[in-house]
Amino acid sequence: MTLTLTAAEKVLADNFAPWVLDLGLTVESVASADGHEAVLRLPWSDRLAREGGGLSGQALMAAADTATVIAVAAARGGFVPMTTVQQSISFQRAVIGADVLVRARLTKAGKRMAFADITMTAEGTEETAAHATAVYALLG
Repeated sequence: MTLTLTAAEKVLADNFAPWVLDLGLTVESVASADGHEAVLRLPWSDRLAREGGGLSGQALMAAADTATVIAVAAARGGFVPMTTVQQSISFQRAVIGADVLVRARLTKAGKRMAFADITMTAEGTEETAAHATAVYALLG
């Protein structure tokens, strides 16, 4: 079963804490062909900036985690209970005044575990702003 963009937006709206929803994330695309993936948009907000004006690492980590959930939902054809087991992130360049595109691609989606590679780029550039990996336990 393919996860539609509308269904992915519903997964986002129905399964995250209010403070995550306050980030303003939107689902740009989902794909369940060769590599299950989701692309989310994290809109620029001065409220998410740290001192110095760059987007905070906390916002980027939350966006990476959220995008991974949507990618797993794409692989499963809908939301299933899951939990983050591990997430690691490397910040490579500051994002100032631009939306961030968060691309989560599952590198392996098994029955009980999923592994993801997440790249974050400022809109309008191909240069990686941050790179993350994540491991999820699938509970259902």
